[in-house]
Parts: sequence; C-alpha cells; structure tokens
Amino acid sequence: MDTTRAVAPGPSRTERLDDLPFTRKHGRLLVGSGIGWALDAMDVGLISFIMAALAQQWLLTDTELSWLGSIGFVGMAVGASLGGLLADRIGRRSVFALTLLVYGLATGASALVGGLAALLVLRFIVGLGLGAELPVASTLVSEFSPTRIRGRMVVVLESFWAVGWLLAALVATFIVPLSDDGWRWAFALGIVPAVYALVIRRGLPESVRFLEARGRTAEAESVVREFEAAAGRPHPEAAAGGGQADPTPATTAGSPPGIASLFGRALRRRTIALWVTWFGVNFAYYGAFIWLPTLLYAQGFSLVRSFEFTLYITLAQLPGYALAAVLVEVWGRRATLATFLLGSAVAAVLFGRADTETTILIAGCAMSMANLGAWGALYAVTPEVYPTRVRATGAGSAAAFGRIASILAPLSVPLIRDAGGTPLVFVVFGAAFLMAAGAALLLPDLAGQDLAEELPPEGD
Repeated sequence: MDTTRAVAPGPSRTERLDDLPFTRKHGRLLVGSGIGWALDAMDVGLISFIMAALAQQWLLTDTELSWLGSIGFVGMAVGASLGGLLADRIGRRSVFALTLLVYGLATGASALVGGLAALLVLRFIVGLGLGAELPVASTLVSEFSPTRIRGRMVVVLESFWAVGWLLAALVATFIVPLSDDGWRWAFALGIVPAVYALVIRRGLPESVRFLEARGRTAEAESVVREFEAAAGRPHPEAAAGGGQADPTPATTAGSPPGIASLFGRALRRRTIALWVTWFGVNFAYYGAFIWLPTLLYAQGFSLVRSFEFTLYITLAQLPGYALAAVLVEVWGRRATLATFLLGSAVAAVLFGRADTETTILIAGCAMSMANLGAWGALYAVTPEVYPTRVRATGAGSAAAFGRIASILAPLSVPLIRDAGGTPLVFVVFGAAFLMAAGAALLLPDLAGQDLAEELPPEGD
C-alpha cells in the first residue's frame, strides 16, 4: 500500500498577488500607467480646442471640422483591436510603451503641418497609438491589483484622464489664443509621450498572468516576489533559502484565441452587452466633448470664453471619478455603471436646453461628472469579464467597437444640429447614454472575485 502523503500545493502566483495589500510597488505601477493615460487624454482634449482655433484660422467648414474630430477615432478603432491582440501575444508592457512612442511622435509632427490633409493623416496615426494604449493599460493595472480594491485602482487609473483633459484645457486657454501659431505649440507638447515611452519600457513590470500564459514562469515568479517583498511578505521558500515549489500549473505557450472566441457560448452575452455599452458611451461622450468648445463658440461666446467654460466643465470630472472609485467596491461595478449612465442621460438633455451661462455651467458640470464616473466604472468592469488568455483581446475589441461610435458622433453633430438645433443634439446623446445603461445591466458583476484564468461556464 502506498503510504506517501500528498503535499497540498501552496497558493498560485496569481493568488499570492491578489491577496497582497496595496504597496508602494502598486502605487508606482498606478502612477506610471496613469501618466501615460493622462498624456493620452491631453492629446484627445487638445484636438477639441484646436478645432475651434482652426475653424477661425483656416476657415474650415463643418464637414472639415467633423473629419478632423473623427479621423483620430478611426485610428483608435483600428489601434484598439490590434493593440489588444498584440498585448495577448507580446505583452502588456511592450504594447503600452510602443503605443506611447507612436502617438507621441505623430502628435509632435502635427505641429509642422501646413494644411488639413497632412493633419488628417497624422491624426489617424495618433489614433492608432491612443486606441491601442488605453485598454492595454487598464488590463495591466487590473491584473496587478489586489482583488478587494481592483475596481478602485482601475477607476483611479481612469481618473488620470481628467488630469490630462485639464492640462489640455489649460494649454488651450493660455497658449492657443496667444498667436496664430499657438495651436502648433500645443501639438509640440505631444512629443512628451514619446520620451515617456522609455520610462514605461524600463520601469513597469510585465503582467504575471501574461507571463504564465506564455510559459515564462521564472519571470512571473520573480515579479511576484518583488511585490511580496514590497509588502513585507517574502515567500517562505525564498526566506528559508530553499527552492521554489511551483504551485501554478504550467500553461501552454501557444497563440491565444482570437476575436472569434469572444462570441463563443461562454462569452457571447458578455461581449455583446459590453460592446453596446462601449458604443453608447463613446457616441455620447465624444460627440459632446469634441464639439463642446465649437458649439459654445457658435452660441456667441468668444473663443477664450468657450475655452474657459470647457475648463470649468472638465474640472467636474474629478469628483465623478472619486465617487465612482468608492461606489464600484460598495455598490458593485454594474450598479455603479448603470447609475452614472442614467445620470449622464438626464444631464445631457438638461445641457441641451440650457440657455444662460449659469444653467450651461451647472448642466455641463453635471454631465461631465456623471459621464466620467461612468467611464471609470466601465474601465473597471471591462477586463474582469474575460479570462487571462483573451483579456486584452476582449478589452481591446470592446474599445475598438466603441471607437466606431466616436467616429460617427463628431460627423453626426452638424447634421443633427441642422435638423433640430443644439437641444436635439443632446437629446440624441441622452438616448445613447440610456442605451448604454440598459446594456450595462446585462453584464456580470465580479466585484470581490479573483480574475478568471479560464472560460466561465457556458452561457454565464
């Protein structure tokens, strides 16, 4: 008779990582990723202000302005899909750094253009980098976050978007109006992300879950031990000077599943609900905020005054993020997301009907606060609904589908405004928010649960 006793395996690397407290290492990862996120937002925000300036300087038509606002999102749609696929193949950190380099160089080059055609080409390239970077960064942070605060950490990451948009508003308010070349100096600042890409590549860790999925277990173990040491929890075998027993099953380093796997029976409902949510949020947010300075200018405000109003409205994003960061762990992801989307719908309709400076500011701030709270919750839930081997692909594909809406929205604004004025524009945006809220209610709520390594039960 076999009298040997089986030794129970210890916790896996991902379980060890998920169980850690928040440490300085987590903080560096969050800030490092967040700076990249803020630089993204500054680039997207700048084009909304530069559109208003170029409408004056280059005498652009509404159609030309629409394409200037939309072409970057065409690139973002392509970039989000490709970036997710690449991140599941070559790593989250590598794609993050590459995308910062691409869009930083293209933004800096935009300062030198002499006409609309060249600017449109460069804005498309900028979009490729931006679209790939955002879902990859949220996936990286989500995969390192302790389970009990994972949603909060992703919302804090997303809050860096408000920081970047505020920087864009400050640059637009104090630099763009100074001279005819003010917008060129604004674009020149876009070279900063290219330099920061070097910091990202050297300073941030690669995802442990990605390393294990690719069979790179020694690297994964090294990263986990670094985080454990930062938390004052050296692994027992390491502390004793012994070898590391590997409790994590070896994984196959084959190619991850493609986009088609997102529509298998196990993930189909999640994918459709997520894509519809992303579509509605993108349509309403980018339709409103890309055109906001131009719409205010068209209502009779001076260029500087329209920039000031947009700056105040942007400041309201910060309390929206702060509230979402608390509620995603208290109410859960689904309830928080749906509630903020409903608030966005109401505020959008009220903004469309506002006709005084006071009501414009109040409704605009309410819309900004609710909408960016929704964005925070959306980025928290997106990586969670997919298992490791398709997590970046799933997040990138949802973002890519949403970018279709961000392409259509700036193009649609002049047509809708011609049909029914600014009130109708924001009624349409309110309807898009409502559609997104309905879809969000169909998503699973995985708050407090470990990130899945395998597919959920079919039909879940």
